[in-house]
Parts: sequence; C-alpha cells; structure tokens
Amino acid sequence: MAKQSPQRVAIIGAGWAGCAAAVRLCQAGHRVTLYEAAKTPGGRARRVSLHNRNLDNGQHILLGAYRQSLAMMRQVGIPLDQAFLRLPLQMVYPDPRADMALIAPRLPAPLHLLAGLWRASGLRRADKLALIRFSSTARWMGWQLYQDCPVTELLQRFEQTERLCQLMWYPLCVAALNTRPEQASAQVFLNVLRDSLGARRSASDMLLPRMDLSALFPEQAIRFLLQHGAKVHCQQSVRQLKHGNERSWSVQTADTQADGFDAVIIATEARNAQRLIVRSQLETAPLPAFADEAITTCYLQYDTAFQLPRAMYALKEDASRQYWGQYVFDRGQLHPDQAGLLAVVVSAPDLDITHDHARLAAAIAHQLACELHLPALAQPLWHQVITEKKATFRCTPGLQRPDNLTALSGLLLAGDYTRGDYPATLEGAVRSGQQAAQLIISGQASV
Repeated sequence: MAKQSPQRVAIIGAGWAGCAAAVRLCQAGHRVTLYEAAKTPGGRARRVSLHNRNLDNGQHILLGAYRQSLAMMRQVGIPLDQAFLRLPLQMVYPDPRADMALIAPRLPAPLHLLAGLWRASGLRRADKLALIRFSSTARWMGWQLYQDCPVTELLQRFEQTERLCQLMWYPLCVAALNTRPEQASAQVFLNVLRDSLGARRSASDMLLPRMDLSALFPEQAIRFLLQHGAKVHCQQSVRQLKHGNERSWSVQTADTQADGFDAVIIATEARNAQRLIVRSQLETAPLPAFADEAITTCYLQYDTAFQLPRAMYALKEDASRQYWGQYVFDRGQLHPDQAGLLAVVVSAPDLDITHDHARLAAAIAHQLACELHLPALAQPLWHQVITEKKATFRCTPGLQRPDNLTALSGLLLAGDYTRGDYPATLEGAVRSGQQAAQLIISGQASV
C-alpha cells in the first residue's frame, strides 16, 4: 500500500482533544495548523491565575486507567513520576469509623480490592458482601448491559446496600460522570469501573496532578508541535469555514484567511462546534443538544503551617445541612507553593447555590470544620469559588453521541462528547482527538 502524502490539517481548539489530535498528526508527518481562541490552552481544563498563584479552573483526578492520556503526556515530554502524586484506590472519609475508610493495598488485581475491602473500616458485613457481589457479577457480565439504565437502577439490581451506595457508589458515580446517579448512564459507569476496578491494579490508582492543568499537557503539546513544524495561533477565534472543491478547506479568523487545507478537525465543545457549522453554512447533520453539567471548585486558604493528614478525603454531601462539598484536596501536598490551600469539589451542583460565592464558601468551610473536627477551618484567610457551568455534558442512559466523521469530506469532530466508552473526562477528550487524527492518517476522513 502506497504511503499517504502529508496532509494539511487545521485544528480548531487547543483543549485536550485538539492538542491530542495535533500531536498524533505531527507524529505521522502531517502539516498541522492549530487555532485557539483563548490565551491559555486547555479548554475546560486549564490554568487560572488567582491570588498570585497558578491554580486550576477545577480540581481534577486522573486514573491509572487513562492510558492514552498518560501515553500522550510521555510523548510530549511530561515526566509522569514528577507530574502526579500516585495514590492507591481509596475512599476515605475524615471519620473512618463512623463513615468509611477503604484503601486498596498494592497487590495484583483483584486481590488489591478484596484485601482493601477486608481491612476497610466503617463498612458492615452486608456492605462488604454487596461490594463483592457487584464486582463478581459485573465481571461475569463482561461489564456490559443488555439495555442501559440509570445507575440507581443498576445498584438496585445488584442488591447494593443503602450505606454502600451513599458512601461509595454515589460519590464515585458523581466524580466519574459528573451526573447524579438517578440520571447517570449505568453502562458508561460500568465502562469506567471495567477499566479501573476490573483491570490491572495500577489502573485503579488515583493520580493527583502536581502541575497545573495547562502545564500538565496542552502547553507542552504546543511546544512539541512548534518543534515539529506545526503552526499555532493563540487568541485567534475562527469565524468561518469554507468548503471548496477537491477537499479544499479554508479557515477564516478575524484577521486572516488560510486556504488549502485537506481536512479540518473542530475540537471545541459541542455548542461552539455547532455554532461554527451553522455560521459556515455547512451542509451536515446538526449535533445533538447536550444538557450541561457544572463543576464548582472552592479554594480555601489557611495558615501555611496547616496540612491535612491525607492529600484527599471524601466528604459527606448533605443538602439538609448545607454540606455541599464532595471531596477535599490538600493542595500544599501537591504544590510546594500552595501550603495551607484546600480545594473542595462540588460536582454537578445545584447552580442556585453557586450564585452567592461568599455564602457557598462559608458553608463549605463550616462543613470542613465539622467533618474534620477542626473548628479553625470555619475561618479561612481567603476564599475563591470557580464554577465551570458547562464543564461536562449530562451523561444519561442511551445518550446518542456523534461520530468523529461528519457527512462532509475532510470535516471531523473531536471532543469528549463524541461517541466513545467514556464520559466527559480528560481521557475521553484525548481518545476522541486521537481517533479523529487516526481517521485522517488512515485516509478514512474522505467520504
């Protein structure tokens, strides 16, 4: 088979999907031009500057199962042993006897989970048996459902105890899918569990970034692209695409127009992709209207001498007590210049509670003081609340997601919303970007 000649490819969006596509195409010898509307790359997982510090627009956890993301970081020169604090699979609450503390030891799978379960505090015998039953049944089923359903229905079928649901399954579902369990896709949840709990032991490891999210991959990806001859245009918003004859594409920004592209990858979130398609009057099927889910991160600064006993804890969300926090992270254990800074995550929040930042921060500080039994935590030195209102799509049962390919020759989509096994995660975005690139490399982007 003759080797394909280098293609000229325009990529719109320097988020994780766009950067992954660009790197893969450059590695294959294609000529890439990357456009990014913002000053800072990363899309919805990026660095922000607050109180003279580089923080993130949302605290993230990666998993050892995120093979393609981790492989791509290595390829662009990120030292993974320095980039992450690697923790074994765990679900630990501040009061482990009253609630739960499960930490999987570093044993081969599935012994690590069984040993962690045997040693776990706060779980009753019925809870542990239910968890074993879930794992064994899911493996027997091949982690595959005949028909998708909500996560709550799946847990009922698998006869999971109410305590185990409240302390483990519901928090894991919200963390993984950013969708409430009564609305979340059980099949996508099983996909994530299959690749973490159901795979090798290291796949279930929890990776806490020691670098801000832009430095973790997108910025280093851009350096890689520039070193390999790609063109990168930041703060250049693409206004319109034009489709000519013989697969010729033009990209128009506010200042310039570039012609002669063989293919275009739109690697923005779904709404912006649809806007660009409509504005460009491209004759292709409209994208589905995805429901948005937000993620709120509340940063709380305390004295620099303060440190949590662990780098992260699960928290007991309880709206009746205005306990909104679901996980707390000690940023000082991840970044040496962030001593005393805690990050509390509220996934899929009720947006009504995020309008008044001062009130929300005070409620979260009070929750920390109560759950950690440290009254001083009720009075942080300063706080900052960041809500990414369109952080993810609502990952519901049977959700129809578009393919990377469109009906137009040479026009592709990339983003965590495209068809795939994963929810709206960094790994989902990277996989989609790589898939779009591979379709061009293999010649399948021409229809």
